[in-house]
Amino acid sequence: MAERISAVRASVGFHSATGPRRDNEDFAAALVGADLPEPRREVIAAIADGIGSAKGGRVAAETAVRGFLDGMSELPETTEVNRSAARVLNALNAWMYSQGQRDPRLASMGCTFTALVLRNRLAHVLHIGDTRAYRLSGTRLTCLTTDHVSAAGARRPGTLYRALGVESEVRLEYAAQPMARHDRFLLCSDGLHGWLGDESIAEILSDRSAPTDTARALVTAALRSGGNDNCTALVLDVIELPTAESANVGAALVQLPIIPVPLGGETIDGFVLKALISDGRYSRLFAAEDEIEGGEVALKFPKPRVAEVQAHRAAFIREAWVGGRVHSPGVGRVIELPHGRQTCLYTVMPLYSGELLEARLSRPPSVGLEEGRNIAIRLARALAVLHRDGIIHRDVKPDNVILEPNGSLKLIDLGVVRVRGLEDAAADEIPGTRAYVAPEMFTGEAGNEATDIYALGITMFRVFTGEFPYGNSDATAPPTRERPLELTALRPDLPAWLQAVLGRAIAIDPAERFRDMSEFEAEMEAGPARAPVMARRPPTLYERAPLRFWQGLAALLALALLLVLLLR
Repeated sequence: MAERISAVRASVGFHSATGPRRDNEDFAAALVGADLPEPRREVIAAIADGIGSAKGGRVAAETAVRGFLDGMSELPETTEVNRSAARVLNALNAWMYSQGQRDPRLASMGCTFTALVLRNRLAHVLHIGDTRAYRLSGTRLTCLTTDHVSAAGARRPGTLYRALGVESEVRLEYAAQPMARHDRFLLCSDGLHGWLGDESIAEILSDRSAPTDTARALVTAALRSGGNDNCTALVLDVIELPTAESANVGAALVQLPIIPVPLGGETIDGFVLKALISDGRYSRLFAAEDEIEGGEVALKFPKPRVAEVQAHRAAFIREAWVGGRVHSPGVGRVIELPHGRQTCLYTVMPLYSGELLEARLSRPPSVGLEEGRNIAIRLARALAVLHRDGIIHRDVKPDNVILEPNGSLKLIDLGVVRVRGLEDAAADEIPGTRAYVAPEMFTGEAGNEATDIYALGITMFRVFTGEFPYGNSDATAPPTRERPLELTALRPDLPAWLQAVLGRAIAIDPAERFRDMSEFEAEMEAGPARAPVMARRPPTLYERAPLRFWQGLAALLALALLLVLLLR
């Protein structure tokens, strides 16, 4: 059986020379994810060229490359490359710009920058300035970047008009294209491409020497051609790419048949179906015993009669992909099975102990302030993790929350999540459960952080009151009110600050809601601090010494009586 490749494998080499300059202001580096202590499936390479007229050119170049590699490796691979890169480079640009304005030793520090991220079967290019990225596919050389340099005139050289650190906001160029095994990439500074034409570069790259030898040959050829600048080349050879099965999200699941919904008691792929956990509209969930690996798990099967088969496949693929890659104490996990074991469509999850939040709402006593606050804070943290990874849940509700005995919880059911860049096609129907769906989703919004905040607000209103704030008779019914019910009217024992927090979360206008989940979490945590602080007064004599108070009062009354008698 052929080996299943799940990560990009590459060989990297580079060479840099100062040339006739006094200092070398180029900097290049690469990160091969498979070789890290915590392996990643991607390869990241970057090159930067410090602006020669700036004092901090070398510092800028090294900061940009090191900062980019560190930043990208800390962000989850579930986040789109362009979003991750923009976040990292915006932060680096802001720091360099402020340092260049503040520190005379780094005056006007800046650099050009080009990065290459190989993930799955795509090559992502990030670029600003006049460093370059090339791709050699077979014998064809393609320049993947455009120099941000104004055209040279008869009396003046071209002028660089974009770079990191020289403006308060970075203007980044991004592109992505499919790649193939044995493709060869080159990142180089203008000290190389300014003196070697494309034909010469293609000839040296086509020699197919080891990457380090090829990089050295390119730099040597550029300097021999009259190069008078720092000269750097980073050569990257693609050795292996993820197989189509592992690169395409859930590709293995696409081929699996959908079987009639099990009733319980069956054995499927070595899983013995035991107790029925839940029987919902779209799926049926069983506790199961794993006879092959041992232990207890939960298996979820689709109900194909309710929705189209392709819709079910898409939902299970999303859940398997996200659940297998997002690791958070508050988010339910999906267990990936060994290749070849699964023969039909279902997902396998750990068997979490506890009860559904919906079940907790149906038994007394009512959820108190502190119990509810703990649920809200933990749910907000779980959703914040998803949002940082570019994932929108789109079906937050009590039925999708498991309360664990130790006070923690798990947010489950990732079947209708939205992963930006994975699939943004218009859905046949609005995802989620109607009473929890934000109003803007009924007019075309696919789902974002604000819609999850709305769903969380509706969920917590129900947790505290048992009611839907907009008068929905049940989870699938439409609202009957334009303004929400008063939380404190339904629960007079709860504080006004809680009503204000939930009211902001469920605002009809998304602009009036919290900016993100972290802000909602902070408001819930700071809630008791909103209670008015009573001004402290010194205790009265009666409060300090009641016996002496009454003795003194009796003495005064006796004296008053004596005076009255004497006056008569």
